[in-house]
Amino acid sequence: MMGGMNNVRALRARLAARWERVRGSFWFVPALMSLGAALLALGTLVIDARLGSEALNGLSWIYGGGPEGARSLLSTVASSAITVAGTTFSITIAALSLASSQFGPRLLRTFVRDTGNQVVLGTFVATFLYCLLVVRTVRGLEDTRVVPHLSVTVAVLLAIANLGVLIYFIHHVATAIRADQVIAAVSHDLDAAVEQLFPEQLGHGLVAQPEAEASDPPPPPAPGDAHPITLAHDGYLQVVDVETLMGLAGEHDVVVQLLRRPGDFVVEDEPVALTWPPERADDGLCQAIGGALILGRERSAQQDVRFVVNQLVEVAARALSPGINDPFTALTCLDRLGAALRRVARRPLPDGRRYDEAGRLRVIAEPIRFSELVDAAFDQIRSYGGDNIVVMARLLDTLARVGAAAGSEARRAPLTRQARLAYEGSVAKLHTEGDRRTLEGHYHDAMGRLRASSTTEWSVTSHDDQPAASTQRPAAAPDNGRDVQRPG
Repeated sequence: MMGGMNNVRALRARLAARWERVRGSFWFVPALMSLGAALLALGTLVIDARLGSEALNGLSWIYGGGPEGARSLLSTVASSAITVAGTTFSITIAALSLASSQFGPRLLRTFVRDTGNQVVLGTFVATFLYCLLVVRTVRGLEDTRVVPHLSVTVAVLLAIANLGVLIYFIHHVATAIRADQVIAAVSHDLDAAVEQLFPEQLGHGLVAQPEAEASDPPPPPAPGDAHPITLAHDGYLQVVDVETLMGLAGEHDVVVQLLRRPGDFVVEDEPVALTWPPERADDGLCQAIGGALILGRERSAQQDVRFVVNQLVEVAARALSPGINDPFTALTCLDRLGAALRRVARRPLPDGRRYDEAGRLRVIAEPIRFSELVDAAFDQIRSYGGDNIVVMARLLDTLARVGAAAGSEARRAPLTRQARLAYEGSVAKLHTEGDRRTLEGHYHDAMGRLRASSTTEWSVTSHDDQPAASTQRPAAAPDNGRDVQRPG
């Protein structure tokens, strides 16, 4: 029974990962719209056949011409739709090339996943397919005259809709390639990743990371005879199906330790996980654990918040390069990064250990630390923008604003370190004494605000000041000599 549930969980996780890839493809929405156009053509032709020409001739808005006019009209709409579809595709490719050179190739996924572009292309292709399916039914021979009046009328309505979609596309492309719009789209993905990975209240079986990394006993190390889990091919680890791992670990009474995190590159036959006791790690269990680790050709934002942070950092780094020299784009990226880090700073970060209902340790993973996100967000911007007083002043201000949300000293420590590194690395690159004094003023202001934040203690509580039940550690079950219990 448990094995069947684990198989269902694994299948659900794989379908979710595949759906994420399909949903982000450029062909999915046009394919759905083309299928809808085929069904629409079939439906209107059936209605035409059942009602007949006499029943429709009384309606003034229905097409009332003959076979030659219907064929000419449908051919014109079809040829126009496919021609404009080719034009819009060319414009889209040009926009992708511009985005790739200005914002980086990893930002192309944002444009490819843009629903507006997919709907525009799908509308033109669907109209072409609809007219193609309807025009074959128009006959004007001497012995029979078949004109699907309703179907031709729908083709005219689709042509009018295409005109509106074309106007929308011109406006959409003109706004979509603006730096602020691109950054806002990536920020939306970052906010979604934060909400998924760092919820305001931790779920069942999760505990919060200690504020000081050395204040809590580390998880027990894997024994020397732990059985390694390998995968049969290379790729980026996109999704870890933790629920399936928990079910497998509980069913086989083992502990699973992950050696890789989402976003890491996995090499074929390289250990990605360990499980013990080794005598229980049969081939079926190893294969099932490997099936809960989903690889892909590229990194994904599903469980990899660092990937989305790196996208914003890449935009800022390119904007600060001598070839582009656009510090205002870098300032926008700093604002968005600061807003996301403020949300993270207010929340408990889950520890990498997962426990079952009896309190037994089942899954161990390397958690994402707040200091790691801070370094990923500011290291490169601090390095590339060190000679720009405006960028460095905004960076120091952003660090102070994030520190206002991070009430504990442990969470302010990486922010303070970044502020110190930013000042020390930038003051030597500035050419004028006035800029150095300005930077010094911003630095002392940021450090003062970070120190002032220490008066507010950070605690993992809910909004009504009651302790969040999800942050309580589950009670450990009595030691059975085999199970790895929670430390402490």
